[in-house]
Formats: sequence, C-alpha cells, structure tokens
Amino acid sequence: MKKNIKPGKIKFYLFLSTLFFALIFSLNLNSASNLEGDFTEINVLDKISSKKTLVKLKNGEETRHKDLSIKSMKCKNSEFDDDPEIIAYVQVKDLTSKNKNDVFVFNGWMFSSSPSIAPFDHPVYDIWLVKCY
Repeated sequence: MKKNIKPGKIKFYLFLSTLFFALIFSLNLNSASNLEGDFTEINVLDKISSKKTLVKLKNGEETRHKDLSIKSMKCKNSEFDDDPEIIAYVQVKDLTSKNKNDVFVFNGWMFSSSPSIAPFDHPVYDIWLVKCY
C-alpha cells in the first residue's frame, strides 16, 4: 500500500515560501527605515563676512545660529547610491524682525542636488543641505 504524501509536500513548500517572503519583506522594511535620519547638517553662509559654518541639527529641535532660528523637522537619504539625493523639511525664522512675529523666512523641503527648487531667500544668509544621518 502506497501513502499519499503530496499534500504534505505542498504544505511544506507553502510554509517555506511564506517564510522566504516574510524574510524579504522584513529586510525591505529595515532598509527603508535606515533611509531616514535623526540629524541634519546644513551649511550657513554669511554673505557679509563670507564665512561658512556647518550647523548640526537634531530633527524636531530648534537651533539658534546668529540671527536665525533653524529647525529641521525630517530628513531622508535616497535609496540609490549612484546619484545620492538628500531631502529635509526645514523651518527658518529671522530673529531680527522688528515686529517679533513668528513668520518663517523659509518653510519647506530642501533638496541637496537642486537647492534652487525651493530657494532660501535672505539678504544676509544662505543655507544649503549637506547631510542626513
């Protein structure tokens, strides 16, 4: 008498394929979470003195640099290594404003490869995105 073992094999292969896809899916989730950083680095150029300063920002915290209040909300690295792109959501306030209102000089996304997409326009300072980690 011969036993029917095909249903057992099918269940075993189904279990292995489910395990394989779960492993692949978890690896993709881990790599996507590594793309977002906790810190943002920006360069601030003082146009009057021609001095460039590297400012490290912890995302979510406001940092004061001379007459500017700078806050990075979120930053992310690109998935592609051949043409890296860094993006960050940055808010900048000018603290020398006479009426002391909380109006942003810049409030939006910055791109490392194309800073002119959403330009930071200030008479004294220029800001550009350097790094996200």
